[in-house]
Amino acid sequence: MTDKERIDDFAQRMIAENEQKYGAEIRQKYGGGEIDDSNAYLASMTEEQFEKSEAIRIEFEKTLLAAFNEGDPSGELAQKACELHKQWLCVFYSKYTKEYHLGLAAMYVADERFGTNYEKLAVGCTQFLHDAINIFCR
Repeated sequence: MTDKERIDDFAQRMIAENEQKYGAEIRQKYGGGEIDDSNAYLASMTEEQFEKSEAIRIEFEKTLLAAFNEGDPSGELAQKACELHKQWLCVFYSKYTKEYHLGLAAMYVADERFGTNYEKLAVGCTQFLHDAINIFCR
């Protein structure tokens, strides 16, 4: 399997999984346009874009965990993690706004389906990220 085929397969699996888990809910709440645009973008990602997104994600998670261990959501590491999170989001969604970022942070703590990604790093990390994003966006 070539790198491009691997990325295409990954994108199609991610799209299918997200559609199965959240598609109907998101379309009902927000309409289909945004999710269709996001799915189309993900499906057309180049190898370079995919590798960039993975590098940002890995750096974000590493920085977030270090910041969480420091314990200060307003600290330099926490705010760096928020900037990396923003960069990672922008890989997949070109219409970034602070309101969008704040909405995601709220969703992470309100709906455990979304917060589990950060709880895997450390218990309490989702709330910490929420708090840090709220500082970052204000």
